[in-house]
Amino acid sequence: MSSTSKRSKYFDNAKFILIFLVVFGHLISPLKEQDGILFTLYTVIFLFHMPAFILISGYFAKGYKNKGYLLKSVKKILLPYFIFQIIYSIYYFLVGKEETLHFDFLHPHWSLWFLLSLFFWNLLLYVFAPLRWYGLVVAVLLGIVIGFVDEVGSFLSLSRTFVFFPYFLLGFLLNGDLLKKAIRAKYSVPVGVFIIIGTLLFFGFWFPENAVPWLLGSTSYANMGGEEMADGVFRGIQYTITLIVIFGFLALIPSSPHKVSEIGERTLYVYLFHGFIIKSIQAVVPDRSLFSFSGYYLLLFGVSLLICFILGSYLTKKYTRPLVELKV
Repeated sequence: MSSTSKRSKYFDNAKFILIFLVVFGHLISPLKEQDGILFTLYTVIFLFHMPAFILISGYFAKGYKNKGYLLKSVKKILLPYFIFQIIYSIYYFLVGKEETLHFDFLHPHWSLWFLLSLFFWNLLLYVFAPLRWYGLVVAVLLGIVIGFVDEVGSFLSLSRTFVFFPYFLLGFLLNGDLLKKAIRAKYSVPVGVFIIIGTLLFFGFWFPENAVPWLLGSTSYANMGGEEMADGVFRGIQYTITLIVIFGFLALIPSSPHKVSEIGERTLYVYLFHGFIIKSIQAVVPDRSLFSFSGYYLLLFGVSLLICFILGSYLTKKYTRPLVELKV
């Protein structure tokens, strides 16, 4: 874990669980209003799963000064964004979600915001990384202030870029030895269990239903019904709570290799393709029939796991690599 040059099974294990939570969260999204347990799981998942993913991405961005890093980011992040933006546009037209076929590269489709923001986060490192921890303070302030800009939203994923950038920068700043000491301390596992269970209970009893947009970071305070100074304080509190939950999550991740560790190496494939499966299910199954599955927790869990296994398999990577990594 102390070296970013060698592939860490710890991070592969963490990424597998996180990509499973991404798939599961998206699968239960239309069902969460029908079931209190699903709503609690959804809100807790969306509180920390993408921030944790982003923090890990920042941890592995320490070579941003290396020759060819920026060009590599364009090839591995920006070009796949354009490719899948086109594919999603065609897909939405074919399933009837869009009446006309048009290509808009300025407003990312669904989960593609992550690719666009990831590219911008790598660019922002050139400005913020030299500032070190002072830069993190500025990044947090920007993440808070951006909420007061009403015009910021999905355009170029600017809202999410600034709201989630502190996690990316924190991951970049974290030293491997420091991280290992924190999550492998004597009482880190019981503390992690306490944090996760406590968060589930708290969100289950007290999380407001109208506060879900706060977890997404995709719009301004005004569009969420606020725009008072207190909203900035709330986002600061949200940053703190999210980091505590991320710590609890990371403390519970095993370092030993497992079969699912291989899927942790291919999370990008799962992330890019799972939307087609989930959106197709939602397009084919009528809403009334879809809602009837809200109480089948094991089935929803199993379907999410199956999607991860299929899309994270070697065969999926082999035949879709030209699209994802631009390699034959």
